[in-house]
Amino acid sequence: MERFYTCSCFFSDNIFLEEYKLHVRFVSENQFRKDYQNILRSLGCVSESQFRDVLGKIHAEIERRQHYALKSAERAATIKEIYTPLHQHVYYLQESFLDPEFLQLVKYCTSTDATMEGLMNLIQTEAVPRVFRFPVFRKEFCKDFIEELEHFEQSDAPKGRPNTMNNYGILLNELGFDESFITPLREVYLHPLTALLYSDCGGSCLDSHKAFVVKYAMREDLDLSYHYDNAEVTLNVSLGKDFTEGNLFFGDMRQVPLSETECVEVKHHVTEGLLHRGQHMHGALPISSGTRWNLIIWMRASREMNKLCPMCGLISVSS
Repeated sequence: MERFYTCSCFFSDNIFLEEYKLHVRFVSENQFRKDYQNILRSLGCVSESQFRDVLGKIHAEIERRQHYALKSAERAATIKEIYTPLHQHVYYLQESFLDPEFLQLVKYCTSTDATMEGLMNLIQTEAVPRVFRFPVFRKEFCKDFIEELEHFEQSDAPKGRPNTMNNYGILLNELGFDESFITPLREVYLHPLTALLYSDCGGSCLDSHKAFVVKYAMREDLDLSYHYDNAEVTLNVSLGKDFTEGNLFFGDMRQVPLSETECVEVKHHVTEGLLHRGQHMHGALPISSGTRWNLIIWMRASREMNKLCPMCGLISVSS
């Protein structure tokens, strides 16, 4: 279930300028010139026409965000009407899709004597502080899931991009995965883990999500710039296919300046999930060959978002 938040920063903050690999905030042209014109010049945006082109892209992105909910609903209705799935079974979550090690973690977390220390002994791998790595899906499911995604990608059905940073990917709520797959995955299987691991930042009261897949391929998106997520907790699962390189990297929390941050590279194997706080800065290094699909679930807690918007740090009101 995706829930939309009415904090004004949703329209103005964290706008990504692909050409300059820069995240910006836009309130007015005067504010934007003051905050970013010198930075943009240093990145190659030197003429007034180039600057005007940047402004045009920003206004287009703000307009897209303002009409997001309506356009997404229209696309979902059209997809339901005209698209025929290749693998109908992947739309309905089954325990047979899930890795036995992941099921063991969930079983422990739902026991009456579960503790953080006991869970850490089972997880074994903490990629970097508070970034946890464990298998989520079986390889057979990943294969079928990717085949379904590629089948949809090749269809004539409308497609919305996941965000300003990913040009290739699929919004899973529009494709029909929300109620029968992502919601039970979050509520039944992920919530017991996040409640123990991230109780200090909303992990025990997650009540909505945004789920999408991103695709990296040669001559398409190769990497993902340094960023944070509009979420309390994020799950990132490597689905496949065959690719080389493309590891993730993590820095510090978004409040820490990049000049004071040392990034750590993290390997991300197929079927494995990386669970981390949404405000933990991260990115993806470029693949050097092949095609890579990742499932991303931004998990949100309205209780936390109503106290502090994860995008701008101000009080936010959910709708």
